[in-house]
Amino acid sequence: MVVKIRLARFGRRKAPFYNIVVAQARTARNSKPIEVLGTYDPIPKPPADGEGKPFKDIRLDTARAKYWLGVGAQPSDPAWRLLSMAGLLIPKYRPSATPTPATAASIIPEASVSADKGVNAVV
Repeated sequence: MVVKIRLARFGRRKAPFYNIVVAQARTARNSKPIEVLGTYDPIPKPPADGEGKPFKDIRLDTARAKYWLGVGAQPSDPAWRLLSMAGLLIPKYRPSATPTPATAASIIPEASVSADKGVNAVV
């Protein structure tokens, strides 16, 4: 039985609202979950005092999320991003672009031969 941590969409048209759920991998997106871990509202809300940047609301039961990750639940990519924001997972590496040969040469140093010892050393 493969268990996944994923998002189940609710709300109305053009106003999504997601539940962060634990469900079996082969069930439908909005089917009855094993457990609801939290909620995610992707529509930015203005702050209460009226000053500052709008924020997206994420509510998560971290103790239960740690439990499900500990027993082997596999998060989906959007769930991984939300769990990494909460500090439960390390963020996935997202390459910005494929490296060109010029930038790849500057990133990976070439090995050179030391004249006195005859050993490859990274410069």
